[in-house]
Amino acid sequence: MNMLTFMLILTLILSTALTTLNFWLAQMSPDSEKLSPYECGFDPLGSARLPFSIRFFLVAIMFLLFDLEIALLLPLPWAMQLQSPLTTLTWTSTIILLLTLGLIYEWVQGGLEWAE
Repeated sequence: MNMLTFMLILTLILSTALTTLNFWLAQMSPDSEKLSPYECGFDPLGSARLPFSIRFFLVAIMFLLFDLEIALLLPLPWAMQLQSPLTTLTWTSTIILLLTLGLIYEWVQGGLEWAE
């Protein structure tokens, strides 16, 4: 038996076992909240024009900025192998400095204070 056949059989056995375990351990008596189409905590039958806290949007935008930072810095180890690693290091330091200054600005302005 070659390695490919062994891996296919192992994959089939593992996926079958996990699926069976999921059906066996799953909660079979969901409550009315789980059956409702909206699980976010808002009343789906109320007015859609209720004011929404701007803090949720600020947190989401900050998450996207720092997520973008990770996406930009992820290929850094491979970029250090280029012909000019000093340029790569300079751009990386610039990105980190700008994001750090933005974080300090948000901190000073009180954007990170969730409750007042």
